[in-house]
Amino acid sequence: MHSATLTLDPAFVVGPVRRRTFGTFVEHLGRCVYTGIYEPGHPTADADGFRGDVLELTRELGVSTVRYPGGNFVSGYRWEDGVGPVEDRPTRLDLAWHSSDPNTVGVDEFLRWSKASGTEPMMAVNLGTRGVQEALDLLEYCNVPGGSFWSDKRRANGAADPYRVKMWCLGNEMDGPWQIGHKTAEEYGRLAAETARAMRMMDPNIELVVCGSSSSAMPTFGEWERVVLSEAYEHVDHVSAHAYYWEEDGDLASFLASAVDMDHFVESVAATADAVRAAGKHTKRINISFDEWNVWYQQRAESRPPTDDDWPVAPVLLEDRYNVADAVVVGNLLISLLRNTHRVHAASLAQLVNVIAPIMTEPGGRAWRQTTFHPFALTSKHAAGEVLRVAVESPVQETTRFGDVPVLDAVATHDAETGEVVIFAVNRSVTEAVTLDVDLRGFPGLQVVEALTLANPDHTWQATADDATSVLPQVNTTAKVADDRARAELPPVSWSVVRLGRA
Repeated sequence: MHSATLTLDPAFVVGPVRRRTFGTFVEHLGRCVYTGIYEPGHPTADADGFRGDVLELTRELGVSTVRYPGGNFVSGYRWEDGVGPVEDRPTRLDLAWHSSDPNTVGVDEFLRWSKASGTEPMMAVNLGTRGVQEALDLLEYCNVPGGSFWSDKRRANGAADPYRVKMWCLGNEMDGPWQIGHKTAEEYGRLAAETARAMRMMDPNIELVVCGSSSSAMPTFGEWERVVLSEAYEHVDHVSAHAYYWEEDGDLASFLASAVDMDHFVESVAATADAVRAAGKHTKRINISFDEWNVWYQQRAESRPPTDDDWPVAPVLLEDRYNVADAVVVGNLLISLLRNTHRVHAASLAQLVNVIAPIMTEPGGRAWRQTTFHPFALTSKHAAGEVLRVAVESPVQETTRFGDVPVLDAVATHDAETGEVVIFAVNRSVTEAVTLDVDLRGFPGLQVVEALTLANPDHTWQATADDATSVLPQVNTTAKVADDRARAELPPVSWSVVRLGRA
């Protein structure tokens, strides 16, 4: 059995735990919206047609922000199609996912769902096929109280008060050749700057996210950020980062080390943004919105859109079934996001329901939690106060993709109000358990409040509608504190949370 040590000290603070770290994403893609969050006639549906079981699970998941309506979808979206009387709304072809959208759900419906779910909306504007004026029109519709064309339209559509949407994404993945309206960094940077400047003239209180790279593997990665931020630095608040991780060729060790790549992504984007800051003699600092991240098996059949003359509404797309190893990776990626809280000020798990999602539904039937639901929900629930910079000593595991990586990865949070310290840890070893030894001399007198571990001898176990509960985070009875040292045994391929407080 391996052994690893953590040392914690209340003086070693990375930054605050940011609630926006626990955001998700709702795109008009597959069944995320239709039969996902929205299904009139479902036994749990409310008066607006929102599934009550999904709303309940969204609250349990601890979601803070929800990005909408895309994603690739937004680059061809005409938001005006989704407001006003439903019977007058046109059905449009979505080129991004080769589907049809009836526009039954649009801006007003989503923002009512956001209020019902207790989440903060994060709206994206179309800078693929559209531009400055259309972005201004949407902002006016959402945030201006009244007395203008689009704000009065909103009032006529039943929303007397402005929505006051705070966060806005300036397009989506504009570095990608797959994107409708794909642009060079120079073209997009100029358009983003012009759009941001105009939007701030209408509402100076909004926060703006400019498109960064859609992957650290993009050939333009780094240079894209440099050029775009050179154009738009003074007009935006955040730069986006997108990353998806998947197991390739049965290389479980590399897959379990995916957070190494997320750490590299954050470090690289932050360094580029700071270089632009220095070169432009700017005073403010641009931070990162990691507003698409997840495990995604892109080569599976369910990730292939329809073709030819088939343009279905809400087809089954990207409906990955996640296993225990996937949940461990998701938990580790959350550790990375917390560890980088000084630069990552928002994040969005893509997506919320059915589409590479922690929540799954049956049309007209059940909703259930995937394995990835649990580390997200527990991290969102228990991470509070400040993120601590932990000193880790761990044996390493060889990986094909990342070389030697520590088998133990961890982060800790400290809530000064309650005195609670929470440790989130993964054992990335494929075969060996790890004994975790935590030096708590900086926090004398703490005891174990709760210790939970998600693991299974079969790391390929998947939850289904019929069995979503036989593999859940279980009480880790090995977690003990003695002489200001906490110890726990962590099985291979596992994610754990250990809560420490005063008796």
